[in-house]
Amino acid sequence: MIYGYCRVSTRGQLEGNGIQAQEKEILSKYDNAVIFTEQYTGSKVLERPVLKEVIDKLQQGDLLVVWKLDRLARNTKEGIDIIEKLFAKGVAVHVLNVGLLEDTTMGRFFLQTLLAVAEMERNLIIERTQAGKEIAKTKEGFKEGRPKKYAQGVYKMAVQMKLDGKTYKEIEQETGLSKATIVRTIQKYRLEQIETESIN
Repeated sequence: MIYGYCRVSTRGQLEGNGIQAQEKEILSKYDNAVIFTEQYTGSKVLERPVLKEVIDKLQQGDLLVVWKLDRLARNTKEGIDIIEKLFAKGVAVHVLNVGLLEDTTMGRFFLQTLLAVAEMERNLIIERTQAGKEIAKTKEGFKEGRPKKYAQGVYKMAVQMKLDGKTYKEIEQETGLSKATIVRTIQKYRLEQIETESIN
């Protein structure tokens, strides 16, 4: 059997050109293919029920056809993992923009090439991130790590307002802090006061 799998991320693509373009490409190569379509953004196979259904149906000697590798998986590494599992079942995979992948020396060579490309892509992303961080460090005012949402003065103001008898709601409105943050700030202040008194 020949199965075609088409996936799009949005409902609009499912009803429009996105899914139709994939079906047309697959059927132009395999006019007897049984087409399965799915609109799903999940990153795991289990989150894509139609893909799981197709994989479960596939048997030795069957062929799975997809338009591009990114229709089968959200990244190259996951795509290779899926294809290797299908190889173990005796299933061939035709990724139309890559070629026919079978459990042969040449098929596994293509998989290794794809894996190398995926690794290169990952390393390039890391390099770009690090380069961006180094550039940011040269700019005035750069601080490592996640910036604090509020200045310390706001917390002091919240404590003082509570000491002045203000309600939590009034403090929230005035400072923009959540009630939970205000409670924690006041508890911290009280602990510090107790420690100071015990030292004295």
